[in-house]
Amino acid sequence: MSAFLSGLVPLETAEDGFEAPGVHSFDLPPLFEGVPWFDKYMLQAIISVILIVAFWLIMARKSALVPSKGQYVGETAYFFIRNTIARDMIGHDFRKYLPLLIALFSFVLVNNIFGVFPLSLLPTPSHVGWPYGLAIMVWVIYNGVGIAKHGPFGYLKHTTLPSGVPAFMWPLIIPLEFVSNIIVRPITLSLRLFANMFAGHLLVLVFVLGGEYLLLHSESIINKTAGVVALIFSMAIFGLEIFVQSLQAFIFTVLTAQYISSAAAEEH
Repeated sequence: MSAFLSGLVPLETAEDGFEAPGVHSFDLPPLFEGVPWFDKYMLQAIISVILIVAFWLIMARKSALVPSKGQYVGETAYFFIRNTIARDMIGHDFRKYLPLLIALFSFVLVNNIFGVFPLSLLPTPSHVGWPYGLAIMVWVIYNGVGIAKHGPFGYLKHTTLPSGVPAFMWPLIIPLEFVSNIIVRPITLSLRLFANMFAGHLLVLVFVLGGEYLLLHSESIINKTAGVVALIFSMAIFGLEIFVQSLQAFIFTVLTAQYISSAAAEEH
């Protein structure tokens, strides 16, 4: 896209007021002076918690034999997480982890959807601190489940030494399994969510800001036409973003359930 823009817009665009989006576009100032931690990301996270709690309280308050449209939406969401994620991934003990998975899926989904919501247009996980925080929480939970089930040393053996591995392979398998299950999992879990939200939002910025600049700040008909095309195409990107945001919330929750299941399993 940068090559496309450079072919239509003069190289002196920075002097004309156009600033290409980049990493700096995600570095937002605090909303209040003297409160450096309270930025737009934090505000969206707080709003998401309020919305999620209100949604599930409303869904749980009224329960009728013939569900209303609102109750149908709530029940569909509940049974989707219960049956598709919790029960299928964890098994017969899934109920004790169901509230966690519902809360996690709801939080990630709502904060992802903020990226296409008109009043925000910024996915909260596009700041890497939020995916890291969620991944660390998941890491503590699934390791805690494993330690509670097998004991500290039993869990260490359970998670680093698959059954049936011959003794001469232990020096190779144990370090690999330790790195994979203890160290790499939270990193990949967080970076997968962050990279998708960051890249998607950056792509939207490129098309929207580039299209707006070409349309409103260029005299060339070709440039203006390219600006209109870019803005129209950005609508398709918004549609794709909704799919990716929903998918990433699903993947994050599924992997959390899988990690809990593997930590609590009788055999590795």
